[in-house]
Amino acid sequence: MAEKKTTTKKTSVKKVAPKKEPVTKDAAEKVVQKVQDKKKTLEATIYSQTGTSAGTVSLPESIFAVKWNNDLVHQVVTGMLANKRTSTAHAKDRSEVSGGGKKPWKQKGTGRARHGSSRSPIWVGGGVTHGPRNEKDYSKKINRKMRAKALFSVLSKKFSDGHVLFVESLSIGAPKTKDAAAILSSLAGVKGFESLTSKKKTAALIALPEITEAIKKSFSNIPGATVIATAELSALSALNASRLVIIDPKKALELFEKKTVSGK
Repeated sequence: MAEKKTTTKKTSVKKVAPKKEPVTKDAAEKVVQKVQDKKKTLEATIYSQTGTSAGTVSLPESIFAVKWNNDLVHQVVTGMLANKRTSTAHAKDRSEVSGGGKKPWKQKGTGRARHGSSRSPIWVGGGVTHGPRNEKDYSKKINRKMRAKALFSVLSKKFSDGHVLFVESLSIGAPKTKDAAAILSSLAGVKGFESLTSKKKTAALIALPEITEAIKKSFSNIPGATVIATAELSALSALNASRLVIIDPKKALELFEKKTVSGK
């Protein structure tokens, strides 16, 4: 007799989606606290160009109270220095030196070693082997958000150290070094900024929202002062300066907040 075949039906198990746990009160409070922390502000004194107090300014903690990130700042600053590096050193190889078109002597029969060109690297006046080449590219990519975060880390460090001075405005009618020196000496009267009149190249970095020709020429003959546009302020330039003077802090904060969005 033939054996009966038994078949088993496969049963599919329906996957049940995990139930979403309701948001607890503590979790909601943490989210609200994070939003409030981002909006927290600091208070700083604003001075006039004569060195007198002219009010206060609220500084966002997301820019001037960022935790110091040594690795990030090092990576960004190293990358910026590499991007500024130019390949000027150049050694000629055997294809670039002049001469050497003729074989120095015949291949055999002279008793001397065989040579095909007098411009071989082992000959005097020949090409250089493994020398520096000017086509080498040292540039490194720096993400925009990394660049902005490194700048805010440096600004926060300098602000906590008391090395950032906020000035209401800066106006010079005509290009005069005397007027620029007088402004620096007035601001040097603020406690902690006595070194603004120093002759060191990194004594003061003055960040302005807009650089006029009169201001640029007035500060160009002062060795200790460097003028820069606020939009061009970077972690490298801020880190190199001993004291940072920010002109028109309201406009400066607007530019800094744009960096938080775009990362530029």
